[in-house]
Amino acid sequence: MEYYLQLIINGLVVGSIYSLVALGFVIIFKATKVVNFAQGEMVMAGAYICFALTVQYQLPFLLSFLITLVFSLVLGILVERMVLRPLIGEPIISVVMVTIGLSSILKSLVQVFWGTQIRVFPPILPQEPIMVFGLPIAPVYIAASVLCLLLFAVFSLFFKYSSLGIAMRATAFDQQAAQSMGIGIKNIFALSWCIAAVVSSIGGIILGNINGINSQLGHLGLKVFPAVILGGLDSLLGAALGGLIIGVLENLSEGLARDLLNLGGFKEVASFVVLVIILMVKPYGLFGTKEIERV
Repeated sequence: MEYYLQLIINGLVVGSIYSLVALGFVIIFKATKVVNFAQGEMVMAGAYICFALTVQYQLPFLLSFLITLVFSLVLGILVERMVLRPLIGEPIISVVMVTIGLSSILKSLVQVFWGTQIRVFPPILPQEPIMVFGLPIAPVYIAASVLCLLLFAVFSLFFKYSSLGIAMRATAFDQQAAQSMGIGIKNIFALSWCIAAVVSSIGGIILGNINGINSQLGHLGLKVFPAVILGGLDSLLGAALGGLIIGVLENLSEGLARDLLNLGGFKEVASFVVLVIILMVKPYGLFGTKEIERV
């Protein structure tokens, strides 16, 4: 029983990071109706920048973290202004292909500067596990979960009460109506990309402190995609719950397969099995908006 409780706790920790990355998907989709297939590579880029500042330039971790957030803001603005904005009004498939191209560019740049070897962050927190309900939990896991929950609370309040958040919700609901009310939707698009880049970088830094980083970290975007579909592409609550569910599902399926069948690898496919089932049964997800088209 203790073994499965440990799997669930580990799954919740990883799932909270999935939720953070899923938040980036949802924010961009809500504002622009674009699925950003470079989300995983944004996670990877942020993690590598923080790693370089901390290890190669010997800056304190907190300072590296803050500089990485600034880098992410600049990256979000550059991507929106130079790559996405010229494509406003073009077919959606063109925009999607551009995000796929962007993912390849970011991955190539990381491999040019840092290669393909696994890089490990220096330990930031104590390594001694903390006992929680009788189970040993690494302090970095607890810190990761708390940080993710805190960020979700901040963004929830931002979207509900701040004028910018309300403008973003209005733009997501009806871009033409929002523009007629004086909302600068181009600025909203830029803000969406900035927020998505920032939350992705934070997710990458957290993962880097847990597992280390390499150029394959960009595949995280594809692993998180089932969580986004499960929760609903336009739902912040769905992103949070979808990430947690997929994180626990991956860990439990892997643990059960090893325990009962002596087989491994289920962790990599479990989320995609769920993705296929969701698309067949409820394609708009648990909390996504059901769009009705009359032909």
